[in-house]
Amino acid sequence: MTAIVARAPTRLDFGGGWTDVPPYSEEEGGFVCNIAIARYATVRLRPSLDGESTIDTRRATDSALAEAAVRRSGVSGVTIEIASDFPLGAGLGGSSAAGVAVNGALATWRGDSIDRAALAEQSRAIEVQDLGVPGGRQDHYAAAFGGALALTFTDDTRVRRLSFSRECKEALERRCIVVYTGESRISGDTITAVLDAYRDRNRQVLNALARMKALARAMADELCANDVDELGELIWEHWQHQRALHPSIPTPLIDSILERARAAGARGGKALGASGGGCVLIIAGDDSVNRVRAAVTELAPNIMPVVIDEAGLTCMRISDGDQS
Repeated sequence: MTAIVARAPTRLDFGGGWTDVPPYSEEEGGFVCNIAIARYATVRLRPSLDGESTIDTRRATDSALAEAAVRRSGVSGVTIEIASDFPLGAGLGGSSAAGVAVNGALATWRGDSIDRAALAEQSRAIEVQDLGVPGGRQDHYAAAFGGALALTFTDDTRVRRLSFSRECKEALERRCIVVYTGESRISGDTITAVLDAYRDRNRQVLNALARMKALARAMADELCANDVDELGELIWEHWQHQRALHPSIPTPLIDSILERARAAGARGGKALGASGGGCVLIIAGDDSVNRVRAAVTELAPNIMPVVIDEAGLTCMRISDGDQS
């Protein structure tokens, strides 16, 4: 028997998050700049021994995603195992990575060709329509495509892969410091609150979203120009607007981490995802990486190394006895 192994990366959202969520993206147009990292959701799909479909995962959210994906696919008689190497609720788009990996595995099992955009949309549809989880599109596209992306959201989604030098890639991997706060978060509640404020035409929220979108466009330009310093400064300004969207987005620990980082020489930083916990991204100065790392470790010792993933979703058939 053969099995399918599918793997999809998580991401760092540099800027523009929230503008990829309807109705804002449909009414105002959204733009996100993000980059995929080598923290993965990995799915192993194989025939079940008893002809029944089963899901094996430690995370209830991943189980619900997989069950919904199986129902949509029409596939039966399979066992799906889901594993991940990132913390739950980290703000890295982990549930979307799991969704893309599951849907990719099912498509490969059926013998379908891999359409990355279609898989991203299908993964999001399962979250939003089948499971009732509010959210945007950027995480699913990062998981499907990998690399650094400029994503334009209107009535459809346009994907542009950003190119930068090998030296810039190495600088990003060295200077990006991702700190896991250990704080839990419920992103759906925060997303709903921000969207309600947008629908109510709250002036502070409208202004913040517009500026975050503009900053994301500038970030894409700076990445292509290989300017990590300016990227960091833009991310710092982005955080000032992001934290103004809702009182639950910043926390005392997040604020302390970013204050310590700036004092030690960081060019910028922000909370990842919907925030209220999860991970914090810091862009250290070229000559201050060690100082910044030491300063923030005193507050949150769990620092995740950053390696850029350029492949996005990968799917392969293997012998069922192969543990690779």
